[in-house]
Amino acid sequence: MNIFPFILTAFFFVVILIIAGWGLRRTSDVHDFFLGGRTLGAWFLAFSYGTAYFSAVIFVGFAGKFGWQFGLSSLWVGIGNALIGSGLAWIVLGRRTRRMTHNLDVKTMPEFFAARYETNGMKIITALIIFIFLTPYSASVFTGLSYLFEIVFERRFSFTFVLTVISIFSFIYVTCGGYKAIARIDFVQGLIMLIGSVLMVYVVVKNSGGISAVSELSTKLTERTLSGEIKSSAWYILPSVVFMTSIGVWGLPQMVHKYYAIRDEKEIVRGALITTIFALVIGCAAYFTGAMTHLMTAEKIPRTSSGGVNFDQLVPDLVATHLPQALLAVILLLVLSASLSTLSSLVLVSSSAITIDLYKGYMNPNVSKRAELLLMRLLCGVFILISYLIALFKPAWIVSLMSISWGAVAGSFLAPYLYGLFWKRATKLGAYAGMWSGLFVSNGLYWYWFFTESPADAGARAPLAASIAMIIPLAVVPLVSLVTSPPKDETIKKAFKEK
Repeated sequence: MNIFPFILTAFFFVVILIIAGWGLRRTSDVHDFFLGGRTLGAWFLAFSYGTAYFSAVIFVGFAGKFGWQFGLSSLWVGIGNALIGSGLAWIVLGRRTRRMTHNLDVKTMPEFFAARYETNGMKIITALIIFIFLTPYSASVFTGLSYLFEIVFERRFSFTFVLTVISIFSFIYVTCGGYKAIARIDFVQGLIMLIGSVLMVYVVVKNSGGISAVSELSTKLTERTLSGEIKSSAWYILPSVVFMTSIGVWGLPQMVHKYYAIRDEKEIVRGALITTIFALVIGCAAYFTGAMTHLMTAEKIPRTSSGGVNFDQLVPDLVATHLPQALLAVILLLVLSASLSTLSSLVLVSSSAITIDLYKGYMNPNVSKRAELLLMRLLCGVFILISYLIALFKPAWIVSLMSISWGAVAGSFLAPYLYGLFWKRATKLGAYAGMWSGLFVSNGLYWYWFFTESPADAGARAPLAASIAMIIPLAVVPLVSLVTSPPKDETIKKAFKEK
């Protein structure tokens, strides 16, 4: 057995723990723990944004599923993630979010909604949505990462053992370091992701027969579609995936959180450029590798128990079979880095929803800084534990889990957040209507398809349900706002105050 992956992974864990220990000594309160003291520059935040964007789900689930179904056309997902979900998001949202959260003196998305729309009730609802629906997203990340570990280490360790180790490590490094350390860890992890992605594409192309072999992809895809190996996908599936993954991040609290921590507005344009390039490399590398499974799994296509293609196993099997051991260890670190950074963002946002928005906001407003920080660290552990327990069941469709989470959270928050930032006439009732409509549409459509058709059909259409759930509230919020009482002048003046 090659021990190189063990050595490299152990070294990676040691480096991360050293940085986490550094952060522990520099974290004195929740402001430091959650926002890094709002002192972070473009490079740290851009890499933190990019690494939070991409996790094991994109490499194990999305790249395998959509790369297999759509071939090189799936690259549009990566391009959309880079140009719309990263660059444009930073340009449109970065400056206004930073300025308004400073004006309103808020640290979290629930606090923002409560202050902007003059209702503490929205803080409770938002905090609960975050905690409830980001948990399965976190579980999907744990599941995808554990699959890959199992394969790379040649199944010498069980899925449960790998999942347990990763969960314990995640707890230690997130609860110790806080965001000051996490942002620096994300930078290291981002460099690993960039290097690993470029090397992975190079080796995959080389081992498949070179550039000329890539032209065979469309032919192979057509052959498998005609033979019935690939079921014809509805025209709306790929556009809905692009929309969900590129626009959805505009309303996800773990992504918006990055704008809160920007040191100053001069960093925003630089951050937009850095994160766009980062996302373009990672996203396109992932979906390109997923498409290449057509050329590199000809003899052995992984199957589910029902006989269908196991999309979650396509990319892990490809890298385990065709990549040399040294590069396989790097790819393992690539996916590990992507997953840990995403998990840290999810854990921070979810624990803050309970600690800052519910406990301090309602139960104990006078809680000491030390007790508040301790509670947030404990809740990080609770969130990881719940995600761990869900992942133990090995949910078969991790793409569906992520889509449901994105649909519920982005569908609920995107419209109230955008209108709250840019439209002074947006009202409390308009925001409530947009939030509830997004939540009900995303879940209603998915479960309707689940029970009336089949779980597989519901999973295939989950990105469509998420996309519809984001679009409808964009019409609901202004319609309701225009027929309800406008917000108070003093609230609007404070929120929209310029420098």
